[in-house]
Amino acid sequence: MAAVRSTDQLALTLEHAERFGRDDFLEGPSNTAALTLIERWPDWPGGTVMLVGPEGAGKSHLAAIWSVAAGAKVARASTLTEVEVPELLASPLVLEDLAAGQFDERALFHLLNLARQEGAYVLLTARTPPAGWPVAVKDLASRLRALPVITLAPPDDALLRAVIVKLFADRQIAADESVVNYLVTRIERSLAAARAAVMILDREALRLQRPITRALAAELFRDSDQPDLFGESETP
Repeated sequence: MAAVRSTDQLALTLEHAERFGRDDFLEGPSNTAALTLIERWPDWPGGTVMLVGPEGAGKSHLAAIWSVAAGAKVARASTLTEVEVPELLASPLVLEDLAAGQFDERALFHLLNLARQEGAYVLLTARTPPAGWPVAVKDLASRLRALPVITLAPPDDALLRAVIVKLFADRQIAADESVVNYLVTRIERSLAAARAAVMILDREALRLQRPITRALAAELFRDSDQPDLFGESETP
């Protein structure tokens, strides 16, 4: 069977609600430091900290856990404006998805300054460390370099395996170990890829009226031409 195309995968993202509670977060060496930071709140090294890691590393899940614990608002960095900063900082704040060149520098500078002045708590997330970003506002560059940064790495085999098992269990599917092991060798090392693979297997098994087996997984993913989602692992 040909690999499932990206248009199918996009539709799949709407099929199953994700759960971002603390009990749904699986800990491993790649995310222990970040989880420890979240659970230490409000004992933080300064009021503003940043989580950095690739897509699917668990930043948004950790931010969701903290937002519940701290009663924090959630805002997107790409839409931040100076005028809304005081209102946002009236409570703890999660500012998601900071990316070089994709935010209003003066708005972020105002936010970091006001947060420090008022002792507000801010959790920032980004895919890359801010120290190397090209920033026109020099004082902002120094503020970003001074931020405590906790890095999340891609999941190791054990964590990726546990995540896949849990994703199947969330769908009330008892996944065969051979299926889980096969997916670990085939998909990109990210929680997003694990999520997409489980969704695809579940949907195709229902469509074809077949059980979820290693053979079905091999049919779907052996010839995958989507390195951005599944990587380019060698076929076993």
